[in-house]
Amino acid sequence: MRHASINTPLPGPKASDLLERRKKIVPDAVSYGVPTFAREAHGAKVTDVDGNTFIDFAGAIGTINVGHCHPKVKDALHDQVEKYIHTGFNVMMYEPYIALAEKLAELAPGAHDKKVLLQNSGAEAVENAVKIARKYTGRQAIVTFANAFHGRTLMTMSMTSKVKPYKFGFGPFAPEVYKAPFPYTYRRPATMTEEEYSAHMIEQFKDFLIRDVAPETIAAVVMEPIQGEGGFIVPDKAFVKAVREICAEHGILFIADEIQTGFARTGTYFASEHFDITPDLITVSKSLGAGMPISGVIGRQEVMDAANGGELGGTYSGNPLACRAALAAIDVIEEEKLNDRANEVGQKVKDAFHQLSQEVNCIGDIRGIGAMVAVEIVSDLEKKTPAKSLAAQMISTAQQQGLLVLGAGVYGNVIRFLMPLVITDEELDEGLSIISDAVRTVWNSTLVTSEG
Repeated sequence: MRHASINTPLPGPKASDLLERRKKIVPDAVSYGVPTFAREAHGAKVTDVDGNTFIDFAGAIGTINVGHCHPKVKDALHDQVEKYIHTGFNVMMYEPYIALAEKLAELAPGAHDKKVLLQNSGAEAVENAVKIARKYTGRQAIVTFANAFHGRTLMTMSMTSKVKPYKFGFGPFAPEVYKAPFPYTYRRPATMTEEEYSAHMIEQFKDFLIRDVAPETIAAVVMEPIQGEGGFIVPDKAFVKAVREICAEHGILFIADEIQTGFARTGTYFASEHFDITPDLITVSKSLGAGMPISGVIGRQEVMDAANGGELGGTYSGNPLACRAALAAIDVIEEEKLNDRANEVGQKVKDAFHQLSQEVNCIGDIRGIGAMVAVEIVSDLEKKTPAKSLAAQMISTAQQQGLLVLGAGVYGNVIRFLMPLVITDEELDEGLSIISDAVRTVWNSTLVTSEG
């Protein structure tokens, strides 16, 4: 039985009508992937308004690790709707906020006492982590890294590395934000081994603290344990541990941005666990809420208590519906052993592309941890020339065949995989077949064109 089913051109008739309505009312700056509109979604499949069904390898940009409309999440939402929808935690408090905060503190790395602030979006969590760090340390400077993505608000846009489409024309940016070099092992100098490159990047970070910003002025270093929008770039463990140690030496808070990496995506609740570090603060969102808008900052008790009453919060922060969805999602991760499943899914993706790399000469790198896997597309394996247009064509071709999949990377040449972890083996195999065929088709077409 096929799981993907495309019965109309994309967009179909109903989607075409909605696209026309969209053009009249939604700003062009709000981008979209596949040119259609959802009608329903369950597990790892999405059906559009024209009855076309897609296998989901995008997971709403990594927010649906437990799958679309998981019954346990739906039951929690229905139960909460019958009681109350929102009272404002700073007006009349409610138990789901406390229960979720307790659970997050329990799951987060480190035996120290923790406190938890809940917010609405990933960018809001990062903004608040910066506020907390500045309040606690009395310092102003914030350090992020090349290739990083932290959000689209003024502060988080300032912290983000990629200029287009996130920053171009939107300046001036927030002051006292500095960008340190970040290891990109695939693109290291050909003369260096991976170990030599890691040692070099550690020295580069130390030099950065001499050339660019003084350590005693830095409130926090903010790092994605695995860079998301940057292209699923995995740093060497030695580099991450060295940065953490340098932070501790200079009284700098280490903030792990786990918004995309958290909640079973990498085979653990937090990707930080793979690097044997304990962050001072952790930002979370995306798959925490199983599709509901919620985010949070988890941190050392003394750090989180540095701010005074009324200085943190927000009207909808920690909405009870979102809290109930998050608690249910964590139950699903535990009960269905999705951390283990992430490792199985990720290995299947890697195996499929290692096999495909024997047939086509455009797969430059296959990388990732757990089910956070990406493939970097290049036009020349030796020169590692980024092939943005090829990657875009491969993604578009796969979408036309019923697979939702996303691009990423500073050069726009990375195909990333964020499928729900509840995906069945049959759905996963079919999705991998679709993207593999798309890569072959586009690459072979390129060869024919160049030879012609």
